[in-house]
Amino acid sequence: MIAQWLGSDVPYEDGLKIQDEHVRKIQSGDASETLFLMEHSPVYTIGRTRDQSSLGEAPHLPHPVFEINRGGQATYHGPGQLVGYPILNLRNYGRDLHAYLRLLESVLVDTLSDFGIVAHTREGLTGAWVNERKIASIGVGVRKWITMHGFALNISPLSLPPFLNITPCGIEGVTTTCLHHESSQLPEPKTVGVVIFKHLADQLANLRDESSS
Repeated sequence: MIAQWLGSDVPYEDGLKIQDEHVRKIQSGDASETLFLMEHSPVYTIGRTRDQSSLGEAPHLPHPVFEINRGGQATYHGPGQLVGYPILNLRNYGRDLHAYLRLLESVLVDTLSDFGIVAHTREGLTGAWVNERKIASIGVGVRKWITMHGFALNISPLSLPPFLNITPCGIEGVTTTCLHHESSQLPEPKTVGVVIFKHLADQLANLRDESSS
C-alpha cells in the first residue's frame, strides 16, 4: 500500500472521481492499494438514505450537498480537517466489512494517542471520540470488495462551525471537537496523514497475516 497527499482545497467531486478511477484500476489489477489524503473544499455529504433529516434545512446550508454511496447520515468536510480515502481490496483482509470499520477506528485512536489524546470508540456508533465529543467520522462504501470513502479527522477549530448547521452523523446533541482543542497542538493535516498511514499499514499487515493463516 502507498499513500498519496492530494493537497488542500480539493473539490469534493474531484475526490470522488479519483476514487472511482482507482477502484476500477484495482479491480483490473492495474494499481496498488492506496490511501488518498487531502483537505476538501467545504461540502456536506450524506449516504443514500430516505431519511435525510440530519441535513436540517438542506436548501439553506452554506455549502453544497453530495449524496454518495457510503453508509451513514450527514457530515461536513472542509479546511482544517484531514480526509482519508483508503482504496483497498478486502479480499486480502478476510472480506469482513465490520472488521474493516473497527480497524479504521483503531487507526484513528492510535493516531490521536501519538498526539497525546486519549480517544476511544463508542458502542453502537462509529468514529473516534474524546469522552462524549466526536473528533473523527467514518463512512465507507464497497464495490466488489474494493473500498472507497473512509474517514475525516478534525484537526483545527476551523473545521467545527459548519457542523452546527446539521445533525452530525444523525446523532442528536453531539458535540464535535478537534485535535487542537484536545491537545493544544496544531499540526499540518499532511503531517497527521503520515502518522495515520503508518498505523493503517501496520494494522492491515496484521490483518492480512491473520486472513492468510
